[in-house]
Amino acid sequence: MQPAEFQLTSLTGLAGAGFDAIIDARSPSEFAEDHLPGAINLPVLDDAQRAEVGTIYKQVSPFQARKIGGALAAANVARHVAGPLAGHGGGWRPLVYCWRGGQRSGAFATILAQIGWRTARLSGGWKSWRALVLDQVERRGPPAPVVVLDGNTGAAKTEILHRLAARGVQVVDLEGLANHRGSLFGARPGGQPAQKLFETRLALALAGLDPARPVVVEAESSRIGGLALPRAMWRAICEAPRLRLSVPVAARAAYTARAYADAVLEPGRVEATVARLAPLHPAERIEDWRTLAQRGEWAALAEGLMRHHYDPRYEKHRARHDALERAVIEVARLDAAGLDDAAARVEAAVAGLHPQGL
Repeated sequence: MQPAEFQLTSLTGLAGAGFDAIIDARSPSEFAEDHLPGAINLPVLDDAQRAEVGTIYKQVSPFQARKIGGALAAANVARHVAGPLAGHGGGWRPLVYCWRGGQRSGAFATILAQIGWRTARLSGGWKSWRALVLDQVERRGPPAPVVVLDGNTGAAKTEILHRLAARGVQVVDLEGLANHRGSLFGARPGGQPAQKLFETRLALALAGLDPARPVVVEAESSRIGGLALPRAMWRAICEAPRLRLSVPVAARAAYTARAYADAVLEPGRVEATVARLAPLHPAERIEDWRTLAQRGEWAALAEGLMRHHYDPRYEKHRARHDALERAVIEVARLDAAGLDDAAARVEAAVAGLHPQGL
């Protein structure tokens, strides 16, 4: 019994294919960089073994490399079959892939098929998936009309975006996909995904959109933390109509102090970030901010950073998009009631821009 070949023609094609498991046969480092959604990593060769075989291939001979690689692969696949795959019955249907649908997935899939499992191998491997991802995020971009939610630092754009989603508005949370809040203090626990994995997450989010309805995204720069927005997504943000939240600086500062509570709990993190701003501000201002951080006066620190660092830069950046601004939504408070009211008014403004879409 031989494994079947499975051809993937769209990002959503896996959902209806009926596989019980998707097995990534590549090394752990390859898997961490990017992988198909829902895949589990059962390496045919781990990172060290892959490096060893590659060295033998270059320095000794391809034959010797294949012989040693084959022995290592057989032992690893045997461990997977006796371990994590041992509980599956005869009707189990896995899809196996490697980097380009070559020897690693071929060996693994053949063994699984010989056992009797209804095994398929992904034609073209991860590279075929990557081509679909790049087509979506670099060439096509969002299939739905984009509306950008703008506003200065601390205007609760992300939280309002989540409230819009709860109200049934179509949204894409770019900062959630990037696991970063998009500011100097924006790192989140767990760190950011690799660039390619971020692009996969974004591609799936875009592929799942209803083209007939507008999608709201948060105003971003071309980078979110250490990750770059792909070309088509960045172009869509630059060209889309904008709704701007206007919130008093004191309310934004108080909200930011609450929202960034995790950051201030990490010893020295805020002071280290303030120190990075030293080339951009007078020494006495940096010292004032350091003192506020040492005292734990987070709202006062946030307000100082907004007035003298973030707001001037936002205004300069926003000037490039003045012609795209369609409405300014005044928000007096950022408590639960104020956020709900802001979300309702943003929803109404989006409906005004796209009356047939909501």
